[in-house]
Amino acid sequence: MRVDGVRAAKGAQLRAGAEVRVAHAPATSDEQRPLPEPDAPLEILHVDEALLALAKPAGMPTHPLRAGERGTLANALVARFPECATVADDPREGGVAHRLDTETSGLVLAARSRAAWQSLRRSFGDGAVEKEYLALVRGDAPPHGTIDRALVHAGKRVRVAGDRDLDALPARTDFEALARGAGVTLVRARSSSGRMHQIRVHLALLGHPLVGDALYDGPPPLPGTRGHFLHAAAVTFPHPTTNARTTLSAPLPADRAAALQAVVGWPHPRV
Repeated sequence: MRVDGVRAAKGAQLRAGAEVRVAHAPATSDEQRPLPEPDAPLEILHVDEALLALAKPAGMPTHPLRAGERGTLANALVARFPECATVADDPREGGVAHRLDTETSGLVLAARSRAAWQSLRRSFGDGAVEKEYLALVRGDAPPHGTIDRALVHAGKRVRVAGDRDLDALPARTDFEALARGAGVTLVRARSSSGRMHQIRVHLALLGHPLVGDALYDGPPPLPGTRGHFLHAAAVTFPHPTTNARTTLSAPLPADRAAALQAVVGWPHPRV
């Protein structure tokens, strides 16, 4: 985009009467919707009349960020459940009610109707969804603890907020050690706040960044795995139809389960 003939910086303020030129017209809502990919893998953990629970592999984005993007969980979802494509406020989301980082594996909830999507989003926003993660971290982490530190966005990273950060978001993570190996600890982390990168930043704050998390100074990934070792293992939430507290879970992908067995002997904890 150019303003008065000069390339505009991101966030630039326009003055009255300025001439604005764009190279391409913005994509329409229909153009932003995920493109159905019927051959893309999709592991369905649960399905009912209101929602689905899906197992997202590590390395797969949750939904497209730009028109025409392929290879996301939402692309695979709308190919099998086309009713999901139009239920979200953001047409790119394809019905998914929350997002996991690309390298995070595990459970993602998706809605099959507008009413179900609104109910799930409201529950996430109100802190009514409890999320459980498995995280492999560097070092000898404490047996258990709580990190209650607000977070703030800082470009591609997230950092712990300071006293002058007016846009800080409250965030609390409870954790416990499940198993230990040579220089690493498997941690179960729980949260209902669910801020971007929350588990990654909070554990790094303790001096125990995730294995494979280069963004927050973690050690290299385990052999046979990719990216940071974080798995969304379970969610507990009020069901959109019945309002009953519902718990759904996702098993570890085979590569991550095998890597854990090799380094910490889990699921036979040594704490």
